[in-house]
Amino acid sequence: MKMLHQVVDTVEGLEFLDKIAEPYAAIVHRVLKPQILRNVLSGTYVGHALHPLLTDLPIGAWTMATLLDGVGGESSEPAADLLVMAGIATAIPTAASGSNDWSDTQGKERRIGLLHALSNSTAVSLYTASLIARKKGNRRAGKVLGLAGFGVLMAGGYLGGHLSYSKGVNVNRTAWRDGPTDWQAVLAEAELREGDLRKVDLDGVSVVLYRDGGQIHALDSVCSHMGGPLEEGTVSDGCVTCPWHGSTFRLSDGGIVRGPASNPQPVYEARVIDGGIEVRRSTDS
Repeated sequence: MKMLHQVVDTVEGLEFLDKIAEPYAAIVHRVLKPQILRNVLSGTYVGHALHPLLTDLPIGAWTMATLLDGVGGESSEPAADLLVMAGIATAIPTAASGSNDWSDTQGKERRIGLLHALSNSTAVSLYTASLIARKKGNRRAGKVLGLAGFGVLMAGGYLGGHLSYSKGVNVNRTAWRDGPTDWQAVLAEAELREGDLRKVDLDGVSVVLYRDGGQIHALDSVCSHMGGPLEEGTVSDGCVTCPWHGSTFRLSDGGIVRGPASNPQPVYEARVIDGGIEVRRSTDS
């Protein structure tokens, strides 16, 4: 286990990988600029990141193909071939969603993510070669190539798990941020000007306020996607856009208008009492 951590630490320090990662990330951003693509691949319509869900499909298919190659008889060969094909087919949308998520990372996470993608791409190539060998009747070569692909796939899966569980990539940044349910005074009403985003402290949880006419909106100030500061964002058409990756939330209910965020922004209630603004966690959230 210690050796695996040492390998990962070494990869995280390989700064030359940035020269490969940065132009690739720029290409991904250009390709996925349309809002519908960004929302679909981010999991905005699903309610959480799409990539972890999709990874079960190729991993499951190729795992069962490896099992049938190892212990199945001749009668299981058509099923193993079908599973190899299914893995290749489902790897395409899985890679697309992963590239979308990865393009928003920086530094160490981006380097690990690049190696994760390269590992999985190698696995796809090996399984494709395995399928070709199977179709040509060279089953022994097909099994060997498939086993090699499975080994590379496991290595890539380890790196993906490291990104999710050790680095917290695409983890909801507001999951453990619960403000008080009792009203708390946070600011004098005169200090919140029309059209300004203002961050305030609510019992240790930062909240961003916005005055729109006679109404005061309040949201968690930490973007649920990767923790961007919403108080530094922009407001348009009743929505606030995170300055880091462009996630856009409705001020009225925290709902997502544009990804890459896949979790709505926590909403707070606000009121004016005796010239002061009071805020509490919404009882509906």
